[in-house]
Amino acid sequence: MSRTLAIAICGSGGAGVVACGELLLRGWARAGGLGFLRKAFGPQIRGGESAALLCLGEDETYLPTAAMDLLVALDWNQFARFEDEIALGPQSTVLCPDDDEVPASVQASGATVVALPLAAAVAGAHPEGRRNMFALGLLGQLLGLDAAALAALATARLAGKAPAYRDAAAACIDAGAGWPLAVAVTPPARPGGERWLLTGNQAAGYGALEAGVRFVAAYPITPASDVLEYLAGALEAVGGQLVQAEDELAAVNMALGAAFGGADAFTATSGPGLALMTESLGLAVASETPLTVLNVMRGGPSTGIPTKSEQGDLDIALHGLHGDAPHLVLAALDIADCAFTTSWAVALARQLQTPALVLSDQFLGQSLAIVSPPGLHVALPAAAVETVDAGEYLRYRLTASGVSALALPGDPGRRFTADGLEHSERGTPSTAARDHAAQLDKRARKLATLGPGPHWGTVDGEGELALVTFGSASAAARAAATRLRAAGTACRVVCLRLLAPLPAAALEEALAGCRRVLVVEQNHSAQCWRHLRAHLGDVPVPAESFARPGPAPLDPAAIAAMLAEEPVHG
Repeated sequence: MSRTLAIAICGSGGAGVVACGELLLRGWARAGGLGFLRKAFGPQIRGGESAALLCLGEDETYLPTAAMDLLVALDWNQFARFEDEIALGPQSTVLCPDDDEVPASVQASGATVVALPLAAAVAGAHPEGRRNMFALGLLGQLLGLDAAALAALATARLAGKAPAYRDAAAACIDAGAGWPLAVAVTPPARPGGERWLLTGNQAAGYGALEAGVRFVAAYPITPASDVLEYLAGALEAVGGQLVQAEDELAAVNMALGAAFGGADAFTATSGPGLALMTESLGLAVASETPLTVLNVMRGGPSTGIPTKSEQGDLDIALHGLHGDAPHLVLAALDIADCAFTTSWAVALARQLQTPALVLSDQFLGQSLAIVSPPGLHVALPAAAVETVDAGEYLRYRLTASGVSALALPGDPGRRFTADGLEHSERGTPSTAARDHAAQLDKRARKLATLGPGPHWGTVDGEGELALVTFGSASAAARAAATRLRAAGTACRVVCLRLLAPLPAAALEEALAGCRRVLVVEQNHSAQCWRHLRAHLGDVPVPAESFARPGPAPLDPAAIAAMLAEEPVHG
């Protein structure tokens, strides 16, 4: 197993904790290292608490973890709120201010606590100095990073500020880098090579652009707002347009209107916003209009936990539309895969003339990672559209594939009615049972005949034990499989990228020969397990469930232990 180093930086909201973590990761990337940064903060607009959780490693296996090797506390305000996400033990080292009482939980953990005169050290470095920049210098020293390079990154970040702030940052970084520390850590090896530094939200936006999206309408919502911030500038650079709507209802309807007009359209939201969008997504199904929606999941229900990760929106993504409304549901498997999965979703929506929902979550969306350049090229077969009869254009013609010729407003000789009412092949509203059944069959046939090809998911390993998962839970499942294999137990891992239509035949083939199957997910009600049982039954064997709610990360050791135990049959 490759070496990893888990680092937590915590402090009050506004103390610059995340800035410190981002600059450290950027410096580590410039030096050829691999790793990612997970952000943890409260729901407050200002103030509250904040933590930057970094995991540095020797490969791109990016697993959220609570077990920390090193904690740097700028202050101890509200630290108790992070006790589920920052786990300390005898192997941990804590650097903290000497003028603030160490929490009882930290003292009881057995960690080595090193109190530093942060206030005096920062004041001595520069009158305008900040603790976060001094901490950046300390961490750079422990990781063997060049202090001048870190200072250059910090001053570039502060380019719009007064010179005194840039000078203060450089002075504090230099002071921290030269501070005599009685502790040491062993950083992972730095493999080098071409890498990108981006979040999952940025990757999703990039994938949408590369797939041809040129119109985005959205309403800001945590944790999806970063997608819009990225796309605002990126769309302008390619001649596209982003509109900030007054709410999620307006956003999805603007995007739907643009798609009806021929644009590849996109919107992004989170659970509460998706709930508002479902009626209009039904309109996209009925009118057979391609549209892609990214849902960056968070803890729910209602307002829930806006700044924490959970996979609780699978049910609404699959079944939230009223009536029989077949549509696409996909899930990104990791931070870099947000680009590919979103790109593929746009292409599938275009090919099948239907809405596509892409599931990400707060961990994937807001984590900053050093990744290999994502691959995006998706070769899709041309949709099988029958030749239009010379005498009459039928927008909703009953074809063998379910896909009919798409016309845009103003196309000569291709006028038709498009609304949310059931209709005939021409588009004329109809309440006839014959038309209703025919159009229901047509819309279902598009997805039923979809050949997902090799992109439906990933299959790794072999053996009679299997873990099945989706989305960000894939990292924990893979880590659990690694533990089992190290203990001599063969195990395979199946990670689903396409959830609807479920690629049942491919999944059955991937699980052939298994005597135990465990479905791993981060929600309370085992939504993926129920979805698989509904479609696969007991093929090849009755699946078991490992479902845990957020915001605490899934524990690979607990997953491995459950799969390794023989089930007790009463």
